[in-house]
Amino acid sequence: MDSTCHKFYHVDDFDSRAFLDTYFSDKPEMVFGDDALKSPMEKLHHIFKAGHIKGETVIDISIGPTVHYLYSACEFFKHIYVLRFTDKCIMELNRWLNTRTGAFQWNHASTYITALEGNSDQCEDKEMRLKTAIKQIVKCDIKKENLTDSVVLPQADCVISAAILDACSKDQADYIRILRKIAKLIKPEGHLILLGLLNATYLTAGSDRFHVLKYDENDIRKVVTKEGFIIDHCDVVKRKAVSDLSDYEAVIVLSAHREK
Repeated sequence: MDSTCHKFYHVDDFDSRAFLDTYFSDKPEMVFGDDALKSPMEKLHHIFKAGHIKGETVIDISIGPTVHYLYSACEFFKHIYVLRFTDKCIMELNRWLNTRTGAFQWNHASTYITALEGNSDQCEDKEMRLKTAIKQIVKCDIKKENLTDSVVLPQADCVISAAILDACSKDQADYIRILRKIAKLIKPEGHLILLGLLNATYLTAGSDRFHVLKYDENDIRKVVTKEGFIIDHCDVVKRKAVSDLSDYEAVIVLSAHREK
């Protein structure tokens, strides 16, 4: 694992809307459609559909104001709590959640997941089910041992974390410290789903480049196992996007459960 001198997501002025427009929009020129949107949604769809991850509560602690991977989760869990580190991300999420003017539109994501599920005529229902399942959006603080501080949340049957460890960790020791804090949110025998970027050093949001911790598949497997998780599933999808906006080589989707 390695570090660079770019800006840091949780410290510097991260342009949340530019991040969505660059990596998750349905614009014709958006080249990250497979890597950032479709492939992770497909992987999580199959992970949840397998039926091994069950319960009532999901906690999502991820980079940016993203929700696309939660469309599958809302079919299997009643309660979703969304944790974010920045006010801009929370504002952007609340715009979408409350259907406000100017909110980022995720229609293309709900259309894609309902097609995967064989329910192409239920896009609007899917959108409403996800919004109903999201019980709270909470600001958290990476510096605190209890990430949510005074906000008390139920322990999760499953925690989903997409690239937040990549973006906030300066080095491997930092990655482990933050992962341990995230692990405290999970019930005994609960599940962890990590989505990450392999061998990346930066991603671009707006006019700025932001740090990404460089690691490979073996690195993340070792860390997760050492922290007391048993890996159930791991997929590595090689990069398809042609762009210099980020230098990742592949996307990893790993699911694991805690030992008793």
